[in-house]
Amino acid sequence: MIRILTLALVLAASPAHAIPICKGGHLAERRATCLFDADTGHQRGRKWRLLDIDAPEMHGECPAETRIARQARDRLKALLDDGYRIHRSGKTDRAGRALVRIRLRDGRDAGGVLMSEGLAQPWPNRGNVWCGR
Repeated sequence: MIRILTLALVLAASPAHAIPICKGGHLAERRATCLFDADTGHQRGRKWRLLDIDAPEMHGECPAETRIARQARDRLKALLDDGYRIHRSGKTDRAGRALVRIRLRDGRDAGGVLMSEGLAQPWPNRGNVWCGR
Protein backbone atom coordinates (compact mmCIF):
# COMPACT_ATOMS: atom_id res chain seq x y z
CA MET A 1 0.00 0.00 0.00
CA ILE A 2 2.82 2.43 0.86
CA ARG A 3 4.51 1.68 -2.49
CA ILE A 4 1.30 2.50 -4.36
CA LEU A 5 0.85 5.78 -2.49
CA THR A 6 4.50 6.73 -3.04
CA LEU A 7 4.21 6.00 -6.76
CA ALA A 8 1.01 8.05 -6.99
CA LEU A 9 2.70 11.04 -5.33
CA VAL A 10 5.73 10.80 -7.61
CA LEU A 11 3.52 10.65 -10.70
CA ALA A 12 1.40 13.60 -9.53
CA ALA A 13 4.54 15.71 -9.01
CA SER A 14 6.21 14.73 -12.28
CA PRO A 15 6.69 17.43 -14.92
CA ALA A 16 4.05 17.50 -17.62
CA HIS A 17 4.96 16.87 -21.22
CA ALA A 18 5.77 19.97 -23.19
CA ILE A 19 2.54 21.81 -23.99
CA PRO A 20 2.29 22.72 -27.69
CA ILE A 21 1.01 25.88 -29.32
CA CYS A 22 -2.54 25.37 -30.65
CA LYS A 23 -2.63 24.54 -34.36
CA GLY A 24 -5.33 23.33 -36.68
CA GLY A 25 -9.03 23.02 -36.11
CA HIS A 26 -11.37 20.80 -34.16
CA LEU A 27 -9.44 21.22 -30.89
CA ALA A 28 -12.41 20.17 -28.77
CA GLU A 29 -13.06 17.06 -30.86
CA ARG A 30 -9.35 16.17 -30.79
CA ARG A 31 -9.31 16.76 -27.02
CA ALA A 32 -6.26 18.95 -27.58
CA THR A 33 -4.12 20.42 -24.83
CA CYS A 34 -2.38 23.53 -26.14
CA LEU A 35 -1.85 27.30 -25.76
CA PHE A 36 -3.34 30.02 -27.95
CA ASP A 37 -1.68 32.90 -26.14
CA ALA A 38 -0.60 33.84 -22.62
CA ASP A 39 -4.08 33.80 -21.11
CA THR A 40 -6.02 31.30 -23.25
CA GLY A 41 -5.64 27.61 -24.06
CA HIS A 42 -7.23 24.19 -24.24
CA GLN A 43 -6.95 21.37 -21.72
CA ARG A 44 -8.15 18.05 -23.15
CA GLY A 45 -10.39 19.91 -25.58
CA ARG A 46 -11.95 22.32 -23.07
CA LYS A 47 -11.14 25.97 -23.73
CA TRP A 48 -9.98 27.99 -20.71
CA ARG A 49 -8.99 31.56 -19.86
CA LEU A 50 -6.87 32.69 -16.93
CA LEU A 51 -8.72 34.58 -14.22
CA ASP A 52 -7.83 38.16 -13.31
CA ILE A 53 -5.19 38.81 -15.98
CA ASP A 54 -5.10 40.21 -19.49
CA ALA A 55 -2.26 39.26 -21.81
CA PRO A 56 -1.42 40.94 -25.12
CA GLU A 57 -3.15 39.62 -28.25
CA MET A 58 -1.24 37.57 -30.81
CA HIS A 59 -2.68 39.74 -33.59
CA GLY A 60 -2.25 42.98 -31.71
CA GLU A 61 -3.33 46.52 -32.42
CA CYS A 62 0.31 47.52 -32.87
CA PRO A 63 3.64 45.74 -33.58
CA ALA A 64 4.72 46.03 -29.93
CA GLU A 65 1.63 44.17 -28.71
CA THR A 66 2.19 41.33 -31.18
CA ARG A 67 5.87 41.06 -30.19
CA ILE A 68 5.10 41.04 -26.46
CA ALA A 69 2.25 38.56 -27.02
CA ARG A 70 4.70 36.04 -28.47
CA GLN A 71 7.08 36.59 -25.54
CA ALA A 72 4.23 36.18 -23.03
CA ARG A 73 2.88 33.02 -24.71
CA ASP A 74 6.35 31.49 -24.91
CA ARG A 75 7.01 32.36 -21.26
CA LEU A 76 3.76 30.71 -20.16
CA LYS A 77 4.63 27.66 -22.26
CA ALA A 78 8.03 27.39 -20.56
CA LEU A 79 6.42 27.72 -17.12
CA LEU A 80 3.83 25.03 -17.89
CA ASP A 81 6.38 22.66 -19.39
CA ASP A 82 7.79 22.17 -15.86
CA GLY A 83 4.41 20.93 -14.60
CA TYR A 84 1.13 22.56 -13.60
CA ARG A 85 -2.38 22.06 -12.28
CA ILE A 86 -5.46 23.83 -13.59
CA HIS A 87 -7.94 24.96 -10.93
CA ARG A 88 -11.36 25.70 -12.39
CA SER A 89 -13.36 28.46 -10.73
CA GLY A 90 -16.70 27.01 -11.80
CA LYS A 91 -17.35 30.16 -13.85
CA THR A 92 -17.19 30.86 -17.56
CA ASP A 93 -16.61 34.07 -19.47
CA ARG A 94 -18.96 35.54 -22.08
CA ALA A 95 -17.22 33.41 -24.76
CA GLY A 96 -17.98 30.20 -22.81
CA ARG A 97 -14.38 29.59 -21.75
CA ALA A 98 -13.80 28.06 -18.32
CA LEU A 99 -12.21 30.66 -16.02
CA VAL A 100 -9.21 29.08 -14.32
CA ARG A 101 -6.10 29.63 -12.27
CA ILE A 102 -2.98 27.68 -13.07
CA ARG A 103 -0.72 26.61 -10.22
CA LEU A 104 2.82 25.85 -11.31
CA ARG A 105 4.76 22.88 -10.00
CA ASP A 106 6.66 25.16 -7.61
CA GLY A 107 3.38 26.55 -6.21
CA ARG A 108 3.40 29.93 -7.95
CA ASP A 109 0.35 31.26 -9.79
CA ALA A 110 1.09 31.36 -13.56
CA GLY A 111 -0.86 34.59 -14.10
CA GLY A 112 0.94 36.24 -11.20
CA VAL A 113 4.31 35.32 -12.69
CA LEU A 114 3.33 36.82 -16.05
CA MET A 115 2.17 40.04 -14.37
CA SER A 116 5.32 40.29 -12.24
CA GLU A 117 7.41 39.99 -15.41
CA GLY A 118 5.43 42.68 -17.26
CA LEU A 119 3.92 40.18 -19.71
CA ALA A 120 0.32 40.59 -18.52
CA GLN A 121 -1.78 43.15 -16.69
CA PRO A 122 -4.67 42.88 -14.23
CA TRP A 123 -8.16 42.27 -15.61
CA PRO A 124 -10.48 44.13 -15.88
CA ASN A 125 -8.65 47.11 -17.34
CA ARG A 126 -9.01 49.87 -19.88
CA GLY A 127 -6.89 50.74 -22.85
CA ASN A 128 -3.99 48.89 -24.35
CA VAL A 129 -0.79 49.38 -22.35
CA TRP A 130 1.28 47.54 -24.95
CA CYS A 131 0.31 50.10 -27.62
CA GLY A 132 0.65 53.08 -25.27
CA ARG A 133 -3.02 53.84 -24.70
